[in-house]
Amino acid sequence: MAKIKVLVVDDSALVRKLLSQILNADPDIEVVGTAIDPYQAREKIKQLKPDVLTLDVEMPRMDGVTFLRNLMRLHPMAVVMVSTLTEQGAQVTLEALELGAVDFVAKPKLDLSNTLSNYADEIVEKVKTASVVNIHALAPERKPVQANVPEKLTADAILTKRPLSTIPSHLKTTDKIIAIGSSTGGTEAIKDVLRELPADCPGIVIVQHIPASFSGPFAERVNGVCAIEVSEAEDGQQILPGHAYIAPGDKHLIVERSGARFYCKLNDGPPVSRHKPSVDVLFRSVAQNVGANAIGLMLTGMGDDGAKGMLEMKEAGAFNFVQDEKSSVVWGMPGQAVKIGAAELQLPLTKIAGKLLKLVSE
Repeated sequence: MAKIKVLVVDDSALVRKLLSQILNADPDIEVVGTAIDPYQAREKIKQLKPDVLTLDVEMPRMDGVTFLRNLMRLHPMAVVMVSTLTEQGAQVTLEALELGAVDFVAKPKLDLSNTLSNYADEIVEKVKTASVVNIHALAPERKPVQANVPEKLTADAILTKRPLSTIPSHLKTTDKIIAIGSSTGGTEAIKDVLRELPADCPGIVIVQHIPASFSGPFAERVNGVCAIEVSEAEDGQQILPGHAYIAPGDKHLIVERSGARFYCKLNDGPPVSRHKPSVDVLFRSVAQNVGANAIGLMLTGMGDDGAKGMLEMKEAGAFNFVQDEKSSVVWGMPGQAVKIGAAELQLPLTKIAGKLLKLVSE
């Protein structure tokens, strides 16, 4: 199998060196070149024909977002943004995702040489994911190779699975809850779905794999284009119609029930399916506390987080469906849900909001 060819673009010599070392250490990746700014990058893209570009957000002469905008218009390719863990960095990175970047890596602001290596597994995994995403100008498709990863916990680490006999099949409420999970490519997919929903739609709970410093700005950005109210979830917050609650990037989101009302509960337990927040945790809580009144939706994402939780939702009577492979950036999470029989339907992204509205009116 041919190696994944990467071009590293960053004005910092230290970052170029560190990223090159991290990526070249993986046997399936080769850093074919580096560039100090977009002008040099433009020439090296022509010469080296990389499969993936890592692109710094903040650079002199031309910022990364401006370059990305031009690149996606003239020569679409897989791009992983390298961003600082700041609110300003979050806003710029979210704009880059809108323009077509596949994903991003958040680099530490201090002690870069000693801390960037802590992100090595994440950087490698995201570059490998980017190399196989659904972008028409990509090199021939390759199967991603699993990077070295920590122990993978299940939702049992946060919530004990209850027997179906203990889960109410007919709750004394007509309120429906929509539960959504997503990862790679999900920030734009979530926005595309939510912006089509009316202000009186049922309450929505969402887990998107995203850093803690990015989840708040992400919620604000989506809220600005929606008729519904979109916010970062808070502990103890009641789930109301016409509102969407996005899990904070460093907490699990759990749906709890008191009488006929549903509430958000935030949990600071360990990562589940290697993620925090985890879709599996959210979906299990929805299965146990919402049951047949729930609708489950899995959008684009790498890996399998949420598939088992979605199956539990189905067993509890919920209707589940997923984004189809053709419209997904990465058909990992939705594909795994389909594989284990957790989803009843696959739909292109453009038809998902309409299906949700039809389901909630039944």
